[in-house]
Amino acid sequence: MKLNRRHFIGTGLVASAILTAPTVWGQAKAKVVVIGGGAGGATAARYIAKDSEGAVEVTLVEANPVYTTCFFSNLYLGGFRDFESLQHGYETLAGGGVTVINDMATAVDRAAKTVTLASGAVLPYDRLVLSPGIDFKDGSVPGWSADAHAEIMPHAYKAGPQTQLLKAQIEAMPEGGVFAMIAPPNPYRCPPGPYERISMVAHVLKERNPTAKIIVADPKENFSKKALFEEGWAKHYAGMIDWIGPDFGGGNVEVRPDTMEVVIDGEVTKVDCCNVIPGQMAGKIAALAGVTDEAGWAPVDPASMKSKMDENVWVLGDSSAQGDMPKSGFSANSQAKVAAMAIRGELTGSRTFPAKYSNTCWSLIAPEDGVKVGASYEPTPEKIASVESFVSATGEDAALRKATYEESLGWYAGITADMFG
Repeated sequence: MKLNRRHFIGTGLVASAILTAPTVWGQAKAKVVVIGGGAGGATAARYIAKDSEGAVEVTLVEANPVYTTCFFSNLYLGGFRDFESLQHGYETLAGGGVTVINDMATAVDRAAKTVTLASGAVLPYDRLVLSPGIDFKDGSVPGWSADAHAEIMPHAYKAGPQTQLLKAQIEAMPEGGVFAMIAPPNPYRCPPGPYERISMVAHVLKERNPTAKIIVADPKENFSKKALFEEGWAKHYAGMIDWIGPDFGGGNVEVRPDTMEVVIDGEVTKVDCCNVIPGQMAGKIAALAGVTDEAGWAPVDPASMKSKMDENVWVLGDSSAQGDMPKSGFSANSQAKVAAMAIRGELTGSRTFPAKYSNTCWSLIAPEDGVKVGASYEPTPEKIASVESFVSATGEDAALRKATYEESLGWYAGITADMFG
């Protein structure tokens, strides 16, 4: 079935229609504060406000007045989209009954049920939704830190100026230069993302700088859609990409930003552009709220996305530790609908439905050569579990690959409309 905007919004991933008129118990409106305005947070805020029909007061806290999607940012690097197409404002969301505050959440007092902002404002809540995305683990790549070196060796794994910087560096590479990527360890945001990025960099270099080389140092033996990417790289970019897995030192890496050197298993290579994607953990506010585990992620109830550490807190998307679902925009949007339904049910006494989740991740390997992987999921007592999955096959014909790419464009239009209204 071809996915398009109408199908995505029209069917949804969880039934969101209200079958009984919502009413809030007590006199005052219940308050929901949502931290993080991405695929999880914006969706949750919109659906709680919409489906409670104004019975719940929803406040969205997001530091950036314009949201830049990390998903599809690789297509900007490859020249298939302009930067503005990744950017979305909150005006329509605000018009739909959500109070949008452009500020940084700096503290959560779960006993008092308040959120403190950088401005000093304090927001009370009855329910709190955390969807802050990812932060980086200091020291996960020896020689590199986000604070000191991201302007020299960008991560571009939080979309925005970093994405633009990486694109400029790729395009400024000298003839025959070397692009290096330090790939992240599991788990991390968007499992196929680094490898789609390699494909897009290779596409640009093939057109602009065909004698350039790409090195990928990877601590993982396997990665999402590996066979599909390797097939595509051999077909479109033969001889350009050198993937170095852990058997050959891909997990023993040091970078030297000041001299633009990468050290792989003791061997020093001079590079012209280096994309460092470090190890990751839940966005900082989740740890400050005290809902993360020793691994740095936030465990949640598989049936609702409610934090296992606080019955009044939900954690969505990349920050959550929920089971089989990948950390993706599609996953966050799907989880947000489940959470919004559960919160609306608790606060208004209206009907809810059993949780179901879905995900699809599309990747572009070369012009009109799109592939995908995905699954449907259901909660078990232990985790969100995959119940049915699919993946593109190697050797598919060009027409199918083109259709897959076009499907991804429909999905992007659909999910951004679903997030921001």
